Amino acid sequence: MTHDAIILGAGGAGLLAAATAGKAGARVLVVDHADEPGRKILISGGGRCNFTNMNVEPRCFLSDNPHFMKSALKRYTQWDFLSLVDRYRIAWHEKTLGQLFCDGSARQIVDMLLDECKRGSVEIRLSTSIGTIGHRDGLYHVGRASAPNLVIATGGPSIPKMGATGVAFEIAERFGLRLVTPRPALVPLTLGRDESLFKDISGVACPSIARVRDVSFAEATLFTHKGLSGPAILQVSSYWKPGETIALSLVDDAAEKLKAAKRRMPKAGLKAALSELLPNRLADALAARIGFEKKLGDAADAELERAAEHLSALTFRPSGTEGYAKAEVTAGGIDTADLSSKTMEAKAVPGLYAVGEAVDVTGWLGGYNFQWAWASGVAAGKAIAQKIATA
Repeated sequence: MTHDAIILGAGGAGLLAAATAGKAGARVLVVDHADEPGRKILISGGGRCNFTNMNVEPRCFLSDNPHFMKSALKRYTQWDFLSLVDRYRIAWHEKTLGQLFCDGSARQIVDMLLDECKRGSVEIRLSTSIGTIGHRDGLYHVGRASAPNLVIATGGPSIPKMGATGVAFEIAERFGLRLVTPRPALVPLTLGRDESLFKDISGVACPSIARVRDVSFAEATLFTHKGLSGPAILQVSSYWKPGETIALSLVDDAAEKLKAAKRRMPKAGLKAALSELLPNRLADALAARIGFEKKLGDAADAELERAAEHLSALTFRPSGTEGYAKAEVTAGGIDTADLSSKTMEAKAVPGLYAVGEAVDVTGWLGGYNFQWAWASGVAAGKAIAQKIATA
């Protein structure tokens, strides 16, 4: 045995799990095929890393088991991570909806995690292929290294240009862990040819409320040459299923506002009224879709109310998503039914742990997925340290 734990993946969850176990006395090795650690951290938040959120609650996460994440999130909170950030004197600021960002660079978060690993005497091997993982005599074997504990922290296949793969799921299945079907999440949605009118206004963004079934988010929607994007769309994409419709509310009290426009400018057309409420190109596209050709003063209030429905419940049936290439995270993953919510250890495979994006826990946009990485990593790290201490 060369180590107490081998951690596969030098991302946020893996590094914090390693640091937590290492600082408690465990001999830890981190292995990653990438040539630098924390690559997703470095590109997140426009290079400033949206490292957590003030408003973390279990309801902000998706999972087949909506209770699974509660234990880890309660035992390592956003305030715990923020305290670590403050100890390293990393300046930060709060943006909309409780999102916390570095004032400087996301590299400060990576450097902090690496320093924590250094304090725990963690060995990190980069540009190293995981290869075939063996398990015999109670030890996991990765290359020439061996340990009684193995942590799957390789994330999901989202953003493959950063080197992301589905290896976590391959390892899990090799050891008999079940998967909840992985899928792209926090991802732009595509529209079919019948919605070409809205593809033509690529680059237009506006405030909105996006809804799928009984789930809604009030943030911006961006129209793209492929379909729909922007924070509101990314949020509902995690809940959307193929064949379902997305509804956008673009204007509050739309009917009353159109009636007011009728009284104020009766000789104007619908496009003029919409241009007062929405970006011009979007107003043009909506006017064309509605097909309302009367002057406002010649329209009955009931006609304006029907036109207003397009402003308060503009519906689309997406043809799909832009896939893992544009997805910020992967939904689904290793089935939480096979893991301990306290330790992240596989129930039927002693010494095997899974953390972060590899697990069927997916957060909202806005720092929630990083908080799950921190919390699940700490849970596994503490469990390994305790196991080693009591062995």
